[in-house]
Amino acid sequence: MIQIAKSEFEKMVSHARREHPREACGLVAGYQNGTGKMVKKVYCLTNCDHSENHFSLDVREQLDSVRQMRKDGMTLLGNWHSHPRQTARMSEEDKRLAYDEDASYLILSLARWEQPVLRSYVIHGKKGPGQREFLEETVTIV
Repeated sequence: MIQIAKSEFEKMVSHARREHPREACGLVAGYQNGTGKMVKKVYCLTNCDHSENHFSLDVREQLDSVRQMRKDGMTLLGNWHSHPRQTARMSEEDKRLAYDEDASYLILSLARWEQPVLRSYVIHGKKGPGQREFLEETVTIV
């Protein structure tokens, strides 16, 4: 299960709408308690690909964000990106690029502009690339 503060969810939505029709992206940080995660901060980063279909996080922004979250006593919980026109399901490319078995992969769909949908996925099992299974984890906005 992953919880995200409403203000941080709104920050994510705002960034995704500004970047539309390109994919927006970033990192999420907070705390992990057993199997649950609490997102306290969303980092909105630059999509270096400037694409409607894929993203690459800006490396310098990524490093600066990780430094800041550590300074603030938080842990990197995962990353997020938007699907401007598609549902909040992992694409084949999303699955191919996912590698961290401890990370949450959050996808924000703007397919229904007025009602964005946020879903999160985790890698299940330790199978090789292309063979990994992804499970949806419950997202709660608090």
